[in-house]
Amino acid sequence: MISCIIIEDQAPAQRILQRYINDYGNIELKGVFTDAIQALEYLKSNKVDFMFLDVHLPKLSGIDFLDVLTDKPLVILTTAFSDYALKGYELEIVDYLLKPFSFDRFVKAVVKANKHLGLNSNIQSDKPEADTILIKSGYNHIKLIIDDILYIKSDGDYTILYTSEKSYIVTYSLRHWEQNLPDNKFCRVHRSYMVNIPAIEEVSGSIIVINDTDIPIGRKYKEDFRRLFTR
Repeated sequence: MISCIIIEDQAPAQRILQRYINDYGNIELKGVFTDAIQALEYLKSNKVDFMFLDVHLPKLSGIDFLDVLTDKPLVILTTAFSDYALKGYELEIVDYLLKPFSFDRFVKAVVKANKHLGLNSNIQSDKPEADTILIKSGYNHIKLIIDDILYIKSDGDYTILYTSEKSYIVTYSLRHWEQNLPDNKFCRVHRSYMVNIPAIEEVSGSIIVINDTDIPIGRKYKEDFRRLFTR
């Protein structure tokens, strides 16, 4: 079993990584640190195979941390800002996860780490192949990985499915998605919005942030959302 640590100061992002690590299997999480100084002290006397490292951290940034760290484990960078990718690759990281990222994308990063460690990537997970749905958007039929859907917005007679890369307009209601998407991940939060819980970056008052988009939480849906989000 490979070992890792998480260096991330945002609690929602910590929860997502911990959930993905648990779902993946074959990874032992040794610790979760909210700043690079804590992690530096830990790594002085402990060894791990790789670490999930956020770029924006208090006290010492993730990039500066890598500059001063000696005998470092493999690194998977996590950040919401794509402009750090080039600098990350200069520091020879294994992979670069742009928030919010799906479980499928997480698995690809861990498989890369396995390969660097000389492990057989076939042991990557006990989970079956990612679940998909087939949608019709315009004249095209498209297969989407369910976990890649960040949120869904109602727009009159249509709904818009948003992923990190693009959006799709389909002739289904939000009610349809409530009935056909996994209710342990997707939650109706407003009369016009449904969200993928693991994709949430931040919750502030009655606002959810996903992919730099503010999504309101309706009073009617607040209790159910809180229960699912904090479980």
